[in-house]
Amino acid sequence: MADNGSAAPNIAIFADYENVALGARDAKFKKFEIDLVLERLLERGNVVVRKAYCDWGRYKDHRKNLHERGFELVEVPHVKMSGKNSADIRMVVDALDLAHTKAHVDVFALITGDSDFSPLVSKLRENNKRVIGIGVRQSTSDLLVENCDDFIYYDDLVREHKPKRPRAKATKAKGKATEPKSEEQRQDEAIELTLDTVEAIFRDRPGKLWGSMVKQTIKRKRPNFSESYHGYRSFNQLLEDAEARELLVLEKDEKSGGYVIVELGDKA
Repeated sequence: MADNGSAAPNIAIFADYENVALGARDAKFKKFEIDLVLERLLERGNVVVRKAYCDWGRYKDHRKNLHERGFELVEVPHVKMSGKNSADIRMVVDALDLAHTKAHVDVFALITGDSDFSPLVSKLRENNKRVIGIGVRQSTSDLLVENCDDFIYYDDLVREHKPKRPRAKATKAKGKATEPKSEEQRQDEAIELTLDTVEAIFRDRPGKLWGSMVKQTIKRKRPNFSESYHGYRSFNQLLEDAEARELLVLEKDEKSGGYVIVELGDKA
């Protein structure tokens, strides 16, 4: 069988939540949107661990969304004298423990801008773990950025998330919003999701892209995704429709019967 790329890495997320929440506030963002971070990380691999550290009594209104996203909320009360919590100590201990006991975890995503985590980054890399940092630009230490294998600025995620003009033919819903979507609307929705995913993967790894990898990435982001619901017999048929609309350029792989995505089409 043709080689369609290595298996997606397993990612563990450790969030110094108060650090990034305060950073987002100081940078004048409405609030810190964990969904933007999750979306980007799910484009890169399987998220197998999700931990967020904070004095949750101070961030009660953030807890529900994190719970719904599958995060374990680790309570780290503030120290009365300093006003600082012990999230850095707990995160370091838990991350190193995971690194030594769970060999299947390949990547550690540290959501923080605090330079205090630089030694942790170095230790994880010594143990053959890849480290991705995520933080708000103006409150992130240069030392931390330089130590990571890759660093994602939250500011960029917000900017890239701004609504784009639909590339699939937009079909406006008629009647009440509660009415079922037509097959044409569902197809447009699937193609938009596919194009967004292809763009995201190309951003991180240029070159030809296997259609099967795109579908795997979509399933990580949207576990309930089904091409049949969107009116296609197979994912290959969905890709063929995108090519017919001049949104993708495909090549057929004769051995596997699947498609390789060469590039985005002229109308993408």
